[in-house]
Amino acid sequence: QVQVVESGGGLVQSGASLTLNCTMSVDIFSDYAMGWFRQAAGKKREHVATISWAGGHIYYADSVKGRSTIARNNRKNMMVLQIDSVKPEDTAVYYCAARRGGLPGPRLADYWGQGTQVIVSA
Repeated sequence: QVQVVESGGGLVQSGASLTLNCTMSVDIFSDYAMGWFRQAAGKKREHVATISWAGGHIYYADSVKGRSTIARNNRKNMMVLQIDSVKPEDTAVYYCAARRGGLPGPRLADYWGQGTQVIVSA
């Protein structure tokens, strides 16, 4: 059974850096493009960052562009997202997603993690 598990959320002070990790229990991790999405209270799930299977194509949402880095390690079945200079508006539940055959979207993925809560204090 494939599992996607996020870690690294919690309470973060405004202006600090946040690192989120995602692991996936699958035989061939590189078969999947991966992504991070987030959902704030009362809002729809939105794209944060996505990365292709080999890491050659990376896309960031405008809201985090320039202060975020997404990366993956296919040998360790891991993906990481770092957001620098976090803001209160970064507060949300962050989800890791995997999709085979294309980049995942806010409502388009083969597998989703359970989510990890991030709260940015002002």
